[in-house]
Amino acid sequence: MQMPLLRSINEGRGSGIKPPLVYSIITVIHRLLTLTHKMKSFVALLAVVAVVAADVSHLARNPEADAQIVRQDADVLPDQYKYAYETSNGIVAEEAGVLKNVGTEGEAISVQGSNSYTAPNGQVIRLVYTSDEFGYQPQGEHLPTPPAPQPIPEYIERALEYIRTHPPKVEPSGRL
Repeated sequence: MQMPLLRSINEGRGSGIKPPLVYSIITVIHRLLTLTHKMKSFVALLAVVAVVAADVSHLARNPEADAQIVRQDADVLPDQYKYAYETSNGIVAEEAGVLKNVGTEGEAISVQGSNSYTAPNGQVIRLVYTSDEFGYQPQGEHLPTPPAPQPIPEYIERALEYIRTHPPKVEPSGRL
């Protein structure tokens, strides 16, 4: 005995009439596939528009991109190193490092170096630095400096003087 759904499907085969459930499923699948195809076409169109809009041929090429290395030296040993290089656009860098206190708990590398280049405004930027167990210490005219200390206001000086001349008295119980 056939189930009613299969019977209606089989009956509808030759007549060209589709049973309602099968027709609904096919219609939903067809609409989803059509919608997916439309979405893919829309995404492809957006991709083409993005590629055309991203044309960078009008941008100027940076002349710095063609800089060549005109000098390069390097010397690496087990407990020290040094290197230096210079480029055709005026960049110069050199650095030397030495391992200090070898084999002890205080072993550290001490580095000294410098580099310089010409900024877009024409100013030569030069940085000299050391780095060791005390940290990185850069020096250069282009680096910001801390502001000058401000004078202490008179009322604060009077208050500090009062505190110095009138220390708190400690009671035997340890209370102030």
